[in-house]
Amino acid sequence: MEEKNNDIIDNKSKSSRPVVDNRNIALAIILTIITCGIYSIVWFIFMVDDVNKVSPEENSQSGGIVFLLSLITCGIYGIVWFYQAAKRLEESGKKYGISVSDNSIIYLVLNLLGFSIISYGLLQYDLNKFSN
Repeated sequence: MEEKNNDIIDNKSKSSRPVVDNRNIALAIILTIITCGIYSIVWFIFMVDDVNKVSPEENSQSGGIVFLLSLITCGIYGIVWFYQAAKRLEESGKKYGISVSDNSIIYLVLNLLGFSIISYGLLQYDLNKFSN
């Protein structure tokens, strides 16, 4: 009898969506401004890790690795990552029945124009949809 209960619990946990932390976007932007951008590094690493939780890929890198690659390539890797993250979140949204738009072009344009803080906020908004 206990084995059946465990199987039911296991089946429920497999079908449930991954849970990420619900982060306050306004607070993150304020902390980024107060710390002269240092908090944006921490926020970026958290977002990369959250995207990996929501949309796991076989060859996905951790937040620290993505940040270092972005630093080494003078930000180009970070721009590419934002584009890919938008695509991944849209696919995960479809998988879990959550409405997430494909904002990849918006992220690309905002990052190229130097408004990456807006991209951070929009991506976090989409990630917050996956939190409970």
